[in-house]
Amino acid sequence: MNKTKSEQMITVAAVACILLAWFLVTRLDLVPTVLVPSPGKVLRTFLHLLIDGYKDTPLLAHLMASLRRLMLAFMLALATAVPLGLLSGFNSKVKAALEPFVEFYRPLPPLAYYTLLVLWMGIDDSSKVALLFLAGFAPIFVACVAAVVKFRRDYVDCALTLGASNRQVFFYVIFPGCLPDIFTGLRTAIGVAYTTLVAAEMVAAVSGIGWMVLDASRFLRSDVIFAGILIMGATGVLIDRGLRFLENKLIPWKGKF
Repeated sequence: MNKTKSEQMITVAAVACILLAWFLVTRLDLVPTVLVPSPGKVLRTFLHLLIDGYKDTPLLAHLMASLRRLMLAFMLALATAVPLGLLSGFNSKVKAALEPFVEFYRPLPPLAYYTLLVLWMGIDDSSKVALLFLAGFAPIFVACVAAVVKFRRDYVDCALTLGASNRQVFFYVIFPGCLPDIFTGLRTAIGVAYTTLVAAEMVAAVSGIGWMVLDASRFLRSDVIFAGILIMGATGVLIDRGLRFLENKLIPWKGKF
């Protein structure tokens, strides 16, 4: 749904208020600059990172390293969680076999089992991708199961009455009807995986936006921390907008029945 002009003005005003408060807090020296740098300093730091990089590595390389790990894990989660979730919603026996494991690890903090992944898979990108995969798998799986469970039975009965086979019912009735909830799960999963990215880059990483923020924190480089957080936030918004764009293109019937 597109925002109205008044909603856009409210959004711009809210952002402007936050920026103004940030500027005033630093301008009036209400907090030490080592804790909260000024907007101007963060902007200069961002430009410096853009031109010179961080620790001899270009900023784009850090960003691409993080996005490569994130996208690989997200695609693996998409390829496994969607069919398993739909199948679990369609078949109670499959659900009974898979749901206990998903519900057990889903509420666990990522760092609780990341050390095990490092021991099993090493300190390279494999353990990081596995952590992001697990973070993204559960939201997609839960959304797919819920989508099938709440699907209206009369749609299935109508298709069967018209002579559709079970395969046709699944691919032409159930799956399209579940797509809105699946995309909701995808958007949730990419957000959860992105928030786990910092944890994934904590151990033995030398690249990535998350690693850059953590490394800067060791030297009290709050300007780099703020710049990195803003970059991660902006990137996350762009990824979510991309998913919403695909959702609008692929599911034009969303909300119409």
